[in-house]
Amino acid sequence: PVPLSPAQAVALMAAVSAASDAPYADLASAGVRKILDVLDPRTRARADELASRVWVNAPPASSRAIPSALEEAMADQRVVRIRYTAKDGAVTTRDVEPILFASTSGRWFLVGWCRLRNGIRWFTVSSIERASVTAMECTGHTVEEVGEPPANARPVHGG
Repeated sequence: PVPLSPAQAVALMAAVSAASDAPYADLASAGVRKILDVLDPRTRARADELASRVWVNAPPASSRAIPSALEEAMADQRVVRIRYTAKDGAVTTRDVEPILFASTSGRWFLVGWCRLRNGIRWFTVSSIERASVTAMECTGHTVEEVGEPPANARPVHGG
């Protein structure tokens, strides 16, 4: 059993529901469901009641194909081939070695080593039209190569 209070359970549900566009969001939802399934019945009932008092205006469900490919490439450190539309409307196909995901100003970015441009690039995830994981392994680019994060940025962690 997981010793969560009803409010802690609802906090997890709210965080996952509000971040449905975050990397690994579907896995986070599955994890929360597993946690809820092992709560004692009284705590679960209280959490369900409290959860009915928390509303989230989540974006409509969209295809998981692109996020899933990006997540897989990141987890396995494989090159991902993307079809990308830049701000100026230019469309390119690029092979990218994923380094990190970043959320800033309400948008998610894939930050990676772009083999086309031979450098670190930030790709707005919503501007990626297609993504497929290749068999090519990443060459070992590191988070440090991306540079210093903004002062208010931090890695996600459990502690």
